[in-house]
Amino acid sequence: MTETMDRAGSAQVVDALLQADKVTMKFGGLVANRDVDFVIPRGSIVSLIGPNGAGKTTFFNQLTGMLEPTSGEITFNGKSIIGRTPYEIVEMGIGRTFQNIRLFGAMTVLANVMVGRHVRMHSSWWGSLLRLPAVRAEEEDTKRRAQELLERVGLPRRYEEDWAKNLPYGDQRRLELARALASEPKLLLLDEPTAGMNPGETAQMTDLIKQLRDELDLTVLLIEHDMKVVMGISERITVLDHGELLAEGKPEEIRANPAVIEAYLGKQATE
Repeated sequence: MTETMDRAGSAQVVDALLQADKVTMKFGGLVANRDVDFVIPRGSIVSLIGPNGAGKTTFFNQLTGMLEPTSGEITFNGKSIIGRTPYEIVEMGIGRTFQNIRLFGAMTVLANVMVGRHVRMHSSWWGSLLRLPAVRAEEEDTKRRAQELLERVGLPRRYEEDWAKNLPYGDQRRLELARALASEPKLLLLDEPTAGMNPGETAQMTDLIKQLRDELDLTVLLIEHDMKVVMGISERITVLDHGELLAEGKPEEIRANPAVIEAYLGKQATE
């Protein structure tokens, strides 16, 4: 449990799945993040927003082990993730998607999802080479789970043997989501999940994220520029500006925050 302060300055006890304390990231003389404090309550949907260059992607990369903070601490489920590799962090239960889709284009749709489950598989290389019964059973289980995830994100079974790169754009987004879910994350990081989508696809993806959170007992953190999506899906919003924490709170609080309106929301806040 973590104690935080609400807008009125009163203490609140939060069941924090992830907590960042005084996280700073420097690249030479450039400060990408400075003393960022951040809490993600267990079971919540949280959005991280801010102008371009605010340090959002840098912060995401620190949560996934792609970058190690210059200083500060990040704990997930009560354990530090500082110094851990991306693979170890996935094992701990943090999965992610990317702003620019990173599928294995020349692999099948089904194989892409099965690759995502590799971190939960236990067969040895020599067992795979000898095709032991336990290995075959695990492969069949992995295939079955991958098929279930494709169905869960709304991809038809007829796509299973298609190359990933041949899917329509919106379906590629769904496939990347299924691959991230294959690792059985407790915390799912979504980087611009509706980028490039039309309004209909955006609405479907927003509904799908909410559904997955509820059905799979997930906690979700997303970076998103579409303020309609952010205000519609988030239970808590954190705003970064020039690498520093500008504001955080419920959507209605962020929408009415003068500093946020000036730095980022502008006219969108009143639409």
